[in-house]
Amino acid sequence: MNDKYFRLSIEAGIAHLLLNRPDRLNVMDPAFYAGLREIVQALDTSGEVRVLVISSTGKHFSAGMDFEVFATISNDFDTRSPRKRLGFQRALAGLMDCFDVLDKARFPVICAVQGGCIGGGLDLAVACDIRVCTVDAFFCLQETQIGMVADLGVLQRLPKLIPAGVARQMAYTSERLSAERALAVGLVNAVLPDADALQRHAMEVARSIASKSPLAVAGSKTAMNFARDHGTAESLQHMALLQSAIFDTADLSEAIAGWQARREPRFEALPPLPAIQSQGERPQNPLQASSASADLQTTSRMDGIQEKTLMSYSIESPVGDLLESAAAKAIVEKHVPGISSHPQIGMARGMSLTTVAKFADGLISQDALEKIDADLKALD
Repeated sequence: MNDKYFRLSIEAGIAHLLLNRPDRLNVMDPAFYAGLREIVQALDTSGEVRVLVISSTGKHFSAGMDFEVFATISNDFDTRSPRKRLGFQRALAGLMDCFDVLDKARFPVICAVQGGCIGGGLDLAVACDIRVCTVDAFFCLQETQIGMVADLGVLQRLPKLIPAGVARQMAYTSERLSAERALAVGLVNAVLPDADALQRHAMEVARSIASKSPLAVAGSKTAMNFARDHGTAESLQHMALLQSAIFDTADLSEAIAGWQARREPRFEALPPLPAIQSQGERPQNPLQASSASADLQTTSRMDGIQEKTLMSYSIESPVGDLLESAAAKAIVEKHVPGISSHPQIGMARGMSLTTVAKFADGLISQDALEKIDADLKALD
């Protein structure tokens, strides 16, 4: 993943992910998809993020798949034999998963669209919880225009957001849906006059969400996602089970106390997600894969003797692992003083140090990164 695709900032539980290739109309290629998945999974794993806002730079939100990808698509998506077609299915499922993470994240995702939201851009937008746009925005499924079927989730999600006939016309004709029409059919919640107003509005909605119990918000998202994909009777049964599992009287009391005292209630963040994998098994998601070089430290007692397995650290190790080891933390602090107490580090504990460096606005220089890596490897 490269920081040419994204800029990430986190403040007060609100993460803001900015698509950052205005010169290329924020087109998407395999590195974009993998990068998006890695970031969203890391934010979800941390438990600290309460809402994510996705917006972009430049004239258009996204022009969709980079056409250069199609020039080499026969290599990755070969259909000349049954075995190749099976591989095609797995590769396509991997791309689908890069947008599914938005749907599966515990926090809501707000998509702020300016200009064109085309092809893969619309796949991304409809995987989010809430969409808002500028008055000059438009939405378009371009795939039939180039002789293929949209295949990353938009045909499955769009008809559940807007009238089926409107979705079908968009898919069959590749014609544009204007901002005004998108508001009328329910694709977007609001239309703003310009990009600045769009950002302000998206952040206002995000702050409102972030002020609520993150457990209640995550539960609401879980319930609505289940109901979207199941019948009423199943959904009500699911709701009874869900509510019995997550009903929190402490959050209820705090919300009421805050309302009575006319202050913002203070809710506990969601817990970090555990990293579960079998010993020696290579993890499947990219966050775990990036830290595969760091084996989890374990202790055991055999015949009263404590034994420790050897830890191996590098700049691809998760920040949390580095800061939990006294030796590794000392090395990181040596080259980047104060990093362990930086306000955003706590929310990036699931990311590798390399990934954090890309989004930390110069906090970790390339020179410091190289020195840290060398010193960490010398620990072995």
